[in-house]
Amino acid sequence: MTNRPPSEPESSQKTALGFDEFIAILVAFTTIGAILFWSLSRRDSSWNLNALLSPSSTPSGSVQPNQVLPSPTPKVEPNAVPRFSVLPSSLPAAVFEPKTPSLPTNSATPDRAVLPSAQVIPTQSPQPQTPVSSSTGLESSITSSALPLVTPAKPKSIIPPPIAFNDVPNNFWGRRFIDVLSSRGILKGFPDYSFRPNQAVNRAEFAAILQKAFDQEPSKTAIAFQDVSAKFWATPAIDEAISTGFLKGYPKKTFKPQQNISRVQVLVALVSGLNLKAPTSPNQILSVYKDAKDIPTYATKKIATATANGLVVNYPNPQILDPNKVASRAEVAAMIHQALVKRGKLKAIRSQSILLHLRPTQASPKISSEPWQTPKPNPKGKLSDRGSSQQ
Repeated sequence: MTNRPPSEPESSQKTALGFDEFIAILVAFTTIGAILFWSLSRRDSSWNLNALLSPSSTPSGSVQPNQVLPSPTPKVEPNAVPRFSVLPSSLPAAVFEPKTPSLPTNSATPDRAVLPSAQVIPTQSPQPQTPVSSSTGLESSITSSALPLVTPAKPKSIIPPPIAFNDVPNNFWGRRFIDVLSSRGILKGFPDYSFRPNQAVNRAEFAAILQKAFDQEPSKTAIAFQDVSAKFWATPAIDEAISTGFLKGYPKKTFKPQQNISRVQVLVALVSGLNLKAPTSPNQILSVYKDAKDIPTYATKKIATATANGLVVNYPNPQILDPNKVASRAEVAAMIHQALVKRGKLKAIRSQSILLHLRPTQASPKISSEPWQTPKPNPKGKLSDRGSSQQ
């Protein structure tokens, strides 16, 4: 009888689970169930391969429960029209293909649901267009519909109206001369709105009037007068009057600024400053004045030149020159006005007080009230007023 090795006992068909194996299986099933429950509650968004592969999608690990993320920026093809805009009739038709939402909507918060975005795919490639912003379009529309400029029918005058001085009535003989010069700032009134037309004018005041009335080029060198300080108010005007040839000083370098200026000195100054040419027969021209003998010898040719050029204004009698009388503010205004008329700066004013030159062939002088016209013969031997009123 042969001895056989003892055979291995057959394993039991039923093996009892140990405590450790039971705990491991329970934990595994619990974990799987929790994952399935969480996935189903989120509508299984993790199974969306497009969302997982999309670079713009948010990783699932960064999404917290009950958190709603904004939908990603929709992909728009070139030259595509933005969402919710009205397509013009000139653009080609487009096909809207809905995309799968990258994030599901939380059922717990239906009011914050994320709508699926849409992708615009044009059927044909339209012509490229330059995008125009709303502000640029508004500016272009304003530019295209700009209103025409409105220009005044008549340009406004830069010369202010004359000042209504309270001591110069409308019927005053020199009113029009004063109005013209005061409106241009050549002559000014006083703080009490008076002009004081009969007030005397001294040499310093006359120099200041010349400075405002004329723009002559200096032809001489100014003189440092002993009686005119550098701080004197009229020093610049006196220097200009000397350098332009209107005025001269007295011996020993004196100017005598406070001395009243006479009518003959006013006329001599205007003729000298304007460089007017002397007439060929001064004595015949001066014969028009009844007081021609009172004219100083040094001023004979100058007064004849002033008469020939219409600078002399005599009131009330045009034939009375009264050369040595102190010049009033109204007389200075009238003579300055006539000098500006000679220069072509002002228009002539018709007045009986203006004495004009006569033709050399005339036997007797006549008076003309209209500038630069020869008077008509008067059979009665009276002065012709030519229809003008005395002022």
